[in-house]
Order: sequence, then structure tokens, then C-alpha cells
Amino acid sequence: MEGCLTMSSKERGRLVVFDRLREAQMSLGEAARRLDISYRQCCRSYKRYREDGVKGLIHRSRGCPPNRAKPEEFRREVVRRYVEKYEGLGPTYAVEKLAEDGFVLDHETLRRWLLRADLWKKSRRRRRHRTRRERRAYFGEMVQLDASPACSGVRQRLSKGMPGEHGGRRNGHKAQGR
Repeated sequence: MEGCLTMSSKERGRLVVFDRLREAQMSLGEAARRLDISYRQCCRSYKRYREDGVKGLIHRSRGCPPNRAKPEEFRREVVRRYVEKYEGLGPTYAVEKLAEDGFVLDHETLRRWLLRADLWKKSRRRRRHRTRRERRAYFGEMVQLDASPACSGVRQRLSKGMPGEHGGRRNGHKAQGR
């Protein structure tokens, strides 16, 4: 056995359909409909599958560098310059400074390169949670008493019916006279 092949779920689905096609359990037209591709594309894919086997189903550009990728030497030079001069700056500002040095690239590219080199950490600034207001007192609210000697004055005022810290009013209501 040559080695391990990594297939996407789409390629795995094609393998199942083409195996059934090879065993004459379905036609090319039905295979094309099931794979949601044209009849001609199904013919081309099936031909490649017959010639190359399972390897013919795998996308040919897998494992190749992207066409728009920056050269590896350029990446190393940018990361080295960042470490020398601009370490601690965020990717956006660092890209502006690197552009002054002649290294033109996008801030997202630099951020990815710095994450890969463990020179930058993902961080989200969280908004401070709003502070809740204290609940307003309401008429008929129970008063909690403390039995310590420091609070004995409050107990005396309440037992005599004297106005406390509210000045005879509770919640802005006038005291009702009898």
C-alpha cells in the first residue's frame, strides 16, 4: 500500500457513486444527477477514476501552495523585522510601520503569521457589564433589624412610631394623618 489518502466528504461521496457505477448499479446520467454535476463532467471524473483509481478523485491542487501566497523568505524577513523593531505593536499599526521599511502586506496576513510564530495572542476586548441600580424601597416593605447595640436607636424610633431617616415620608408619599 502506497500510503494514506485524505479525502473530503464530497470526494468520498463521489467514490461511493462511482463504485456503484462501476458495478453497473446505476447509469452515468443518474450518477451525474446524484453528484449534482453535468453529464460531461461526470464522464471526465469517472474516466480519471478508472485510470488513476481513488487518487484520481482527490483534488489535484491539494498540498500545493496557493498562487497568491507570499514567498517563505519574505515571511521570515517580515517576522524577523517585527521582532527586532515592532514587537508589542498590534498587527494593524505594525503593518503601517513595516510599509515604511518597504514590506507591504495586509494586516490580516501579518496577524496570521504572528499567531503561527506565537508572537501574537487572540484577544477580544470585552465591554464592561452595565451596573444595576439598587432596588427602590416600596410601601409595605419589611424592615430588617439588627440586634446589635449599635442599631438600638433605630429599634427605639420604630417602636415609638417616630419618623426615621425618611423624614416621615416613604417613597415620596406623605404620611397619612388619622
